[in-house]
Amino acid sequence: MVAFFIILNLVIIMKIYLDLVLILNFFFDFLLLFAVNHLLKRKVKFYRIILGSLIGSLSILILFISINSIELFILKIVISILMILITFGYNNRKVFLKNIIYLYLVSIILGGSLYLLNDSISYNNKGIIFFNNGLSINIILMIIISPVIMYYYLKQNKNYKLNYSNYHDVVIHYNNKEYIFKGYLDTGNNLYDPYKRRAIILLNKNELFHNEKKIIYVPYQALNISGVVKCIKVDKIYIDKKEYKNILIGESINKINIDNIDCLLPNKLREELC
Repeated sequence: MVAFFIILNLVIIMKIYLDLVLILNFFFDFLLLFAVNHLLKRKVKFYRIILGSLIGSLSILILFISINSIELFILKIVISILMILITFGYNNRKVFLKNIIYLYLVSIILGGSLYLLNDSISYNNKGIIFFNNGLSINIILMIIISPVIMYYYLKQNKNYKLNYSNYHDVVIHYNNKEYIFKGYLDTGNNLYDPYKRRAIILLNKNELFHNEKKIIYVPYQALNISGVVKCIKVDKIYIDKKEYKNILIGESINKINIDNIDCLLPNKLREELC
C-alpha cells in the first residue's frame, strides 16, 4: 500500500500495466513489513508477511476509483491497518500503534531515500537554477536499490541500539561535591585492585585527582604494555541512580575517544547494567 504511493511519486508511467504495478506494490510492501518485523523483533511467520503484502498490493484498485483527497487518506489508513492486523495480529493497543507508526516511518525512510536519489540524478543546477536532464530511476534500478537501502538502515539501527544500551549516567560524590559524567560499559575494562579486588572506573583527567594525597596505585598489563593506574576511593558512586560500592576511580592514561563519554565502566558490572 505505502509502496504504491512511492511508485507513483517516482515513476511516470504513460501506460499502466496492472501486473507490473501489482508486483511492485507487493515487493515494496513485503520489504516494509519485513523491516518492521526485524526492527521490533516481532518474529512473525514468513507467510503472514506475504499475506500482509498481498493486502497492501490490492491498493492498485485505487486507480479505478474516483475519490477525493480525504477519502484517499482514509482508504490509505484502512489498508495500513489491515496490513498490520494480518501480519502481526492484535495484542494490545500500544503494540498495534507501534506497528503502524513503524510501518510509516520505514516507508518514509525508503520513499524519501529513493526520491532523493531520483531527484539527485534527474536534475542539474547552474547556480540556484535547477533543470531536468532527462534521467530518472527506472523500475529495475528501484528494485535493486531498495533492499540495499533497507539493509543499511537496519544495520545502522542495530548498531545504534547496541551502542546506546552501553551508555550510562554516572554520578560521583567526593569531598562534598557532586560530579556528573557519561559512562560507557567497556567489556575490555577488566582492571581491578589486586589488594581488595575492587573494580575500576577509568575516568578522563579530572579535578578529582588534583592534590589528592590518598592515591592507590594499581598495576596493569595489556599485551606487551604494562604500567600503573592512579586510583582514588570516592565517597559514593551512582550508576543510573543505583549506588555501587567497592569501586575505585582510575585516571585514564589515554584520553577516552568515544563521543560524549567521560569514563569507561568495568566489565564486572555488565550483568547488572544490561
